[in-house]
Amino acid sequence: MSGRPKIRDIAEQLGVSPATVSRALSGSGLVAEPTLSRIRDAAQALNYRPNVSARRLRTRRSMNVLMVVRDVGNPFYLDVLKGVEATARAAGYSVLMGNTENDPGRETEYFNMLRDGHADGMILMTGKLPQEIRDDPAPDAPVVVALEAIEGSGLPHVQIDNAAAAREAVRHLVGLGHRRIAHIAGPIPEIMAKLRRDGYRQAMAEAGLPIAEGYEQRGDYLLRSGQDLCRVLFSLPEPPSAIFVANDEMAYGAIHELRRLGRDVPGDVSVVGFDDLYLSAAFFPPLTTISQPRTEIGRQAMTILLGMLAGEPGPAEPVEMPVTLQIRGSTAPHHG
Repeated sequence: MSGRPKIRDIAEQLGVSPATVSRALSGSGLVAEPTLSRIRDAAQALNYRPNVSARRLRTRRSMNVLMVVRDVGNPFYLDVLKGVEATARAAGYSVLMGNTENDPGRETEYFNMLRDGHADGMILMTGKLPQEIRDDPAPDAPVVVALEAIEGSGLPHVQIDNAAAAREAVRHLVGLGHRRIAHIAGPIPEIMAKLRRDGYRQAMAEAGLPIAEGYEQRGDYLLRSGQDLCRVLFSLPEPPSAIFVANDEMAYGAIHELRRLGRDVPGDVSVVGFDDLYLSAAFFPPLTTISQPRTEIGRQAMTILLGMLAGEPGPAEPVEMPVTLQIRGSTAPHHG
């Protein structure tokens, strides 16, 4: 074979039609296994690269998709991006990262990029819609919401069961004999923070444990708030023996503050986080935390978006991904 490999080269090698190859590589969802994997493997072996310029002219598409997040500096999003980018690249799309920093004006700008044709679709991870979009019940470009649910949006969602995951984290602490269990929440009233707090409350009620006054503190997912709120908890007349923290970054801050206060983790206080950031296994002590399949969430969200770009309806019900509790060195049986 000479020159740049083409779709017909893959088709001839595998004995399928060029149309089948095109549908498989575009992520249309119309090609079933094992044919789909055979085509993708052959394309990779031949170093096939789609002619994006020709496709743009033919389809009048930008061949770009947006992944819009709150804070591009948050390492949580990197693994999600890996899954999105790998799936998008296989279909000939490029991924543009949008960073809103919770600025409503910037959120609107990214939706305007869709409306102006600078991107063909969006994976949204901010947990909210700009007011202009909320007022429009039928956005004019495909959007998939990943992880941070947007109630009443009518958009396809890929998410986890935050309340059930939180219950599992607190049940772990209860099983270790802890009775004074506090919670450092995310920025309530945001839905994800509320669900994790609700799971905490449900697990405490299930175990017949009261939530002492001051044991629920509201943070902002940043390390500093974990430090500050841990200090508040340990200024109470009867401080907790365990803390369930709504994300890993705040858990790091809480553990730093416990060390400053002369408290041993997990000897004096057990701490559970949420997210399983890559630093959590290397942290000291290694952090017990809820692990989300971030790369697979990215793949699933992008797969749904590709289907929508091919004219398919998005799933009517949220696609729920599994989580696991990673038990590490920051939790131990209560002694006292």
